[in-house]
Amino acid sequence: MAVDDIVLVGCGNMGGAMLQGWVAQGRALALTVIDPALDRVPDGVRGLQAVPVGAVPADVLVLAVKPQMLAVVAPAIRALTGPDTILLSILAAVEIATLRAHFPAVKAVVRAVPNLPASIGAGVTALAAEALGEAGVALVTELCRPLGQVVWLDNEAQIDAATSVSGCGPAFLFRFADAVVRAGMAQGLDATQARQLFAATMVGAGKMLMAGNESPGEMARRVASPGGVTLAGLSVLDHDDALVRLVSDTLAAAGVRSAEMAAETRR
Repeated sequence: MAVDDIVLVGCGNMGGAMLQGWVAQGRALALTVIDPALDRVPDGVRGLQAVPVGAVPADVLVLAVKPQMLAVVAPAIRALTGPDTILLSILAAVEIATLRAHFPAVKAVVRAVPNLPASIGAGVTALAAEALGEAGVALVTELCRPLGQVVWLDNEAQIDAATSVSGCGPAFLFRFADAVVRAGMAQGLDATQARQLFAATMVGAGKMLMAGNESPGEMARRVASPGGVTLAGLSVLDHDDALVRLVSDTLAAAGVRSAEMAAETRR
């Protein structure tokens, strides 16, 4: 499915990451970026600070503004939507029904949940859609692939969970990494050594997890020799299921806040 016209509204961290990926794909001539604070754009990309008079509907309209700005932005960009437009939203917690209410003319609505490593092309984007169709799925997959892995969810109801797991996941891993680095320093490493050792460990373990068919729990057990050093550490993490309960509470809190934010933007 060819795309002649992609309009990106908002060019912050995620919007900028998507823009860089599309330019690398050779899509510059099909791209228009609209952002009131826009400074400059890559060569070949059309940059605007507002929707021009006489604007026509886009093939794909990508929403990358702050969720609380939706009610303000929507009327200003509604002219960019039509019966053939795919609306791709990366607005956290804003539901498909809410997006439909703001943009009733669009053909299909897609919610995307990218995460921070998308800015270096190493992230993952969870997607859920309404009325998209097979060709649309292929197109949106292609558009999101510059950000990293793409995972289609069965339905929108899974978006909150995906937000907790992958959207918030980098922050949770950074916090865990911070704890490991501090503990490593307490045992005699300097900060740079501890960070380098654990960062490389996270990358390698992540690749193994992606490539393997075993559960993460089984992979952890394989690392731990009976009576060995790893098992001694795991026994602390596993005691009374403390880690499982802590992570469950963490993701649940994130999910509750996601639902609250959805209610705040609902109309």
